Amino acid sequence: MSTSESLSNSSQVIGSNTDNLYHAIDRDNVHGLNLTVPEDAKETIKPWDERDSTDKYADSNVDDQMVIHVPFSQNVRVKSLLLKLGRGETAPQRLRIYTNYPNIVDFSEAEDLKPSLNITLLEGETGVVEYPLRMASFSSINTLSLFFSESIGGDVTRLYYLGFKGEMRAVRKEGSNKLEIPAANAADAPVDRLAEKTAAQQPTAK
Repeated sequence: MSTSESLSNSSQVIGSNTDNLYHAIDRDNVHGLNLTVPEDAKETIKPWDERDSTDKYADSNVDDQMVIHVPFSQNVRVKSLLLKLGRGETAPQRLRIYTNYPNIVDFSEAEDLKPSLNITLLEGETGVVEYPLRMASFSSINTLSLFFSESIGGDVTRLYYLGFKGEMRAVRKEGSNKLEIPAANAADAPVDRLAEKTAAQQPTAK
């Protein structure tokens, strides 16, 4: 996605919490790389009504790069990304997202792997900003590794809030490939390709 596309398709969040994926995130297993306090990675995963809070946040450590790894307890379709970034010099300008890697994508791997999304982030925003995502690339997600970098000051990157909007698809079974499909979604579960094709025709970011 180009810088112009990310700017034109990003917007200040307005609306409700109806499709927020907070409860589908395995928050206890959210972790990060190059954080001043490693446990702060999960502190960025907040309930919707705490999205504007600045009491808890994650700071990068030795430079302005950080990776946040987010596992989900269910397979999900991610429609958009919600971010509240640091202000001023702590605001990152670049985000790369890697999908469905069981372990966190580290910095050396990130240089060799092609991200599912590589965008320039909006500057100067003080609230939560919503970035629409391509459904075809994010239609069946169980983990995301988010690589933030290039802070304006070049020394520290800060993240206050990280959230997602989308749909829950199925419960992941430990030690089994079998998925429990909710009855309401059973009809569309076996036809991922068709669902992705249909989703790709929707007016979301490309």
